[in-house]
Amino acid sequence: MEIPAGISAGKESSALLTAAAFPSESQPTPTKLVQITVLKAQDLKTIKSDVSVTLVRVEYNGALMGDSSKADVLPNGTANYNFMTGFECSPDGPNCLDDIAQKPVLLTVIEVLQKEKRQKEKTVPLGQAVVDLLPLLQGQCSFKVSAPLYAVPTSPLESLQPEAKGGLEVTVCTKEPLLSATELSNGNLLSVTLEAAYSVPEAFAPTGPLQNYMACLQVPAVGEKEFSLLFKNGILKLAGEKEPLPRPKKWPLANITAPGAMNIPNSFIVGGPYEDEDGELNKREDREFRIQAESMKRIVWDMERRCYLDPAAVVVLQKRIAECQYWPVEVCRMSVASPSKGKTSKADKGDEDKQIFFHGVAYVNMLPLLCPGVKQIRGAFHVSTYQDSKVFEKTRSQHSVFQDLRSQLSLSKEGPGTPGISTPLSRAVPSKTQKEEKEKITKDKDSNRRMSNAPKIQLSDATAEAENVTYLSLDGQQYIEAGTFLVMEIKLDKALVPKRLREELTSRVKQMIPPRPPLPPRTAGAKKAMEDYHNCVTSIAIAILSEYHELFGKRLPDQGAIDHQTLEEQKCQLNFELNSSGKYFAFKEQLKYTVVKIVREKYLKTTAFETQEEFQAFLSELYVYLVDQMHVALNQLLSEEAPSPAPLFRTTEEQLWLFAHEAEVNKDYKLASLYHQQRVAQDQCNIQYWLDYGAFCLLLEETTKAQECFQQALSLDPHHIQSLLLCGVVAVMLQHYEEAEIFFEDACCLEPSSIVAWTLSGLFYELQNNNIQAEMAFREAKKLLQVQLTKERSIPEAAQGEGGKKHISAACVRSPNPGPEECLPERVPDSSADKVPEAAEPALACAAPEEEATAPDAALKAPSPVSGCSQPPCTIFMKTVEFLMKVNAIQFVHMALAHELLSLQGGPSCAYYLALAKTYLLKEDFSKCEECLCEAIRIDYMNPNVWAQKGHLCYLKRDFGEAKECYERTISFVEDAVDMHFIYLRLGSIYLEEKEYGQAKQTYLLACKNSASCLTWLGVGIACYRLEEMVEAEDALSEANALNNTNAEVWGYLALICLQGGRQLEAEQCYKYTIKLGLKNDALLREIRAAQQRLGFGNPAL
Repeated sequence: MEIPAGISAGKESSALLTAAAFPSESQPTPTKLVQITVLKAQDLKTIKSDVSVTLVRVEYNGALMGDSSKADVLPNGTANYNFMTGFECSPDGPNCLDDIAQKPVLLTVIEVLQKEKRQKEKTVPLGQAVVDLLPLLQGQCSFKVSAPLYAVPTSPLESLQPEAKGGLEVTVCTKEPLLSATELSNGNLLSVTLEAAYSVPEAFAPTGPLQNYMACLQVPAVGEKEFSLLFKNGILKLAGEKEPLPRPKKWPLANITAPGAMNIPNSFIVGGPYEDEDGELNKREDREFRIQAESMKRIVWDMERRCYLDPAAVVVLQKRIAECQYWPVEVCRMSVASPSKGKTSKADKGDEDKQIFFHGVAYVNMLPLLCPGVKQIRGAFHVSTYQDSKVFEKTRSQHSVFQDLRSQLSLSKEGPGTPGISTPLSRAVPSKTQKEEKEKITKDKDSNRRMSNAPKIQLSDATAEAENVTYLSLDGQQYIEAGTFLVMEIKLDKALVPKRLREELTSRVKQMIPPRPPLPPRTAGAKKAMEDYHNCVTSIAIAILSEYHELFGKRLPDQGAIDHQTLEEQKCQLNFELNSSGKYFAFKEQLKYTVVKIVREKYLKTTAFETQEEFQAFLSELYVYLVDQMHVALNQLLSEEAPSPAPLFRTTEEQLWLFAHEAEVNKDYKLASLYHQQRVAQDQCNIQYWLDYGAFCLLLEETTKAQECFQQALSLDPHHIQSLLLCGVVAVMLQHYEEAEIFFEDACCLEPSSIVAWTLSGLFYELQNNNIQAEMAFREAKKLLQVQLTKERSIPEAAQGEGGKKHISAACVRSPNPGPEECLPERVPDSSADKVPEAAEPALACAAPEEEATAPDAALKAPSPVSGCSQPPCTIFMKTVEFLMKVNAIQFVHMALAHELLSLQGGPSCAYYLALAKTYLLKEDFSKCEECLCEAIRIDYMNPNVWAQKGHLCYLKRDFGEAKECYERTISFVEDAVDMHFIYLRLGSIYLEEKEYGQAKQTYLLACKNSASCLTWLGVGIACYRLEEMVEAEDALSEANALNNTNAEVWGYLALICLQGGRQLEAEQCYKYTIKLGLKNDALLREIRAAQQRLGFGNPAL
């Protein structure tokens, strides 16, 4: 049946290829031809030295694809076949994508024996090879393999080594990919490997009738369908050596007669430390039990089943895992009736073949697969008795999976293999006499009755048996008594939730710092203050001497000394001239500045004295010291150039906003107020600055001050919608209801397409018990929202073809590398707000768009792959909540959330619970906040904003361990949370507290790259200092000081660095500002003083 160069070579192959090339019109879905070409065999003589003529047989999915023509074996063991055949792959046909995933092409090399006279030609299988078709599901259209050829035993008693003794060169190709680009990128491949069951019940014995040990796991598919992964023919092994590692995984097929061909190519069970597993027996105390169980009696499968998941099935899989984290893996034992020529009665057949014993279940926690980047679960799972009620309670599975597999579990006349897969080469189990068979069955039935008195699952079609409920049976109870556990692996080709790739940050901090003009080398310490005093005294002395010379002239040395009376007269006259000209006052002012520096630098006195006695004592001490130093200075002539002025740094508007919001979150309201005032001072005509300042005042519950800010913004633009709405909100808080009504009406008139304006008006009217007006306003807002969503849905999807840049999946809404603007905290929205767009692009390609680029109606909730297209549409109240949360109008937030709760039909959404949790967190009601976050996680497990909020909650509760886990999970999502800046800050502080300085440095550097502030660079500086990277630490701390020179902790660490570098003057200066600014970190202050004591400098008081 050779087909060289496209010439037909036999009826079977010809018909098959023709059917594939010209599919009939009745086929519901297009089919694709998978073409298989067997080129040649090699090293055949290593299997059998005298082989001369062979042919190759190709089988797939239980069907015979054809035999090649006979080929002579060359002396070097090579046989050239050039045999081409193929099969059709169709989603609805017998060879679907799941078959491609888990069933290989079976190639059998058959030896053709020389026929004797008047006898038919004899053939004997020589070797088998398998070709894995998985590359076709990975985007390849063709590939070539050299499949290992394994010898076929000549008799059932012959045992062969699994090593390959030959090979087959095979090419596989398709005209077009089996998967489209969308299916390839969004689909997935699930593989489940069942390794073994350990610590099995004592009742499992190798003697007696044949038993089939089975396990099954159902994987959800699209809709209500379930795909069953059935593992049969577990091998019961007695106590002995442990299973070797690594060992190959096996195909779930029965028609492979060569032992070595059962192994899946390049697929191994590698094991690993118990502590790294995801199962239940991974604690240190379980180690001894695991080691002992693995060398005792066990059931071994080592079998891998695969399943292709199309994009829709992937979404369903994610949803099912999020809804129920535990999945049942059922195990059982079933008697196998050996085939015989005798007949058995129907009753015996039902008892023998369709009764399940030792029905157990293991619960596999699938939730780790929803963690970012996780693709695999492997571990040990306890087996317990199967009970319908308990299984339903834990897994929502309503009935046993074995009830759905009745036909597959009927193993009579099938042998131990998978039913429906048989070939002419399949070897049947050796049969015995009918009498022996009946005796064996009778003994098996008796033993089973003794083991369990409770009813088993009868897999028949009778209605009464279909309604049977499985009760706790004694045989299933033996799993618990024996401590049985399954070891299995569940693996995905791609993670369900992508993980963000760690950005490669430069090791040198200086490269990340923006260029700044160098500061002048200005140092100020006790020594420098004294030098300035000396210089000032000298300068004044020179000036007074010049005045003396002008009055009395210069007296030469040879003129002799002046008498005392003359000197007194000249002194009085000089004093009169200095006082009358004002020079005396000028000299005193010059000297006063240097004295003040000595007081501050030498004596560290910057605050008022508590008592008058203390003040007088200090003045006496200071006077003595100054007179002594004056006498020293009169003999010195020192001068220095005037210091160059420092360049003025102007903080940008974005930086000031970030610093203000940072101070708000850290509850440093005094500093936050200062930054807001600086913003307003820079540009008093900027409406946004006034709105942000007013929102800050609302956070402090300074309603009157907030009203002034909003009114100031409104005075700049009387038609500004946000200013009108906020003035109305504040008027309600101050109970100025007439003013509030005017503001809300004005906003609705000026911007009739604003959803938020109408919704706030409705909330206000409801507060006034004006239900008619409220209903009208809500109806108008809902109508506008419907128009907005309709327009967004009607936008052509052709934009997806423009490079795929505008529409991305729900799992990757934001860029993994956001710029600084994206990471800044949310502000009060601008004036373009929430108007219904004339032509706006939808935010998500696969969901009803819920947000616009501009905000108060812009929904900031993070869409997740679990919810996907099933997310509830955005409501007018959640849009309003988004706006109100940004301005800290908590009173109106609760009103809107109450309406949201009443308007939802399917229950509260994740966004609802998240907003409610934020309000409780602001009030520091941690228990209610935690309840809301638990509900939000239950609804949307992969929402980074929820995990971020839970991290903030744990951080404020000082549960740093839990906070760390939440923050690490948040930053590992591809999609950023809203407040990444504070996540980095708090996670970095936890790393510093736990002395993980390398992690802290990387985390703070991420924060610096996205939105640098004094605190982010301070974190980098502390981490570098603890890592003894002094140059980088000083660079980072200098940048922190440039952004905020009033942070005492920055000065404290700068003092430590100067102390370590032996820089005395700078160490004194930094220490002075550390004390002056009131360092609250007692541990840092003790560390500084200990270093000063050890090094002998840095503290002028020493």
